[in-house]
Amino acid sequence: MTIVKINSEVKVGIDEILQGIDNLETNDLEQFMTQVSNLIAQRKAPNLSKKETELLFKISQGLTKEEQENYIALGEKLQSETITPTEQKEFSKLINKIEIADAKRMEHLVALAGIRGVDLDQLMEQLNLNPPFDA
Repeated sequence: MTIVKINSEVKVGIDEILQGIDNLETNDLEQFMTQVSNLIAQRKAPNLSKKETELLFKISQGLTKEEQENYIALGEKLQSETITPTEQKEFSKLINKIEIADAKRMEHLVALAGIRGVDLDQLMEQLNLNPPFDA
């Protein structure tokens, strides 16, 4: 089991940390995850500029876990033709949110490509990202 040293006298295992995290409210958990994502990005790419780091963080943003699960469940209901009108509206809102996020993500990718002096395809390859659709 991995141990995290908080200070010279207190040591906490990963399992205990996860138990504590599990007690966070959803908003606090999302904020915590954002901060953890920033730490990971900083460690993986310590030589990136602040702007590049910000863009990479924005590119990595997506739906919350709850929204993803809801999107999948509603999509299944749509496929099985058991979706209610209220659920259809909720599904449409999620689709709209995804489309807006994808457009913003593309803007951030283009900006990052400009900073790095590469074209979008090269950047997508560098970041190991699949294109959003086949050409």
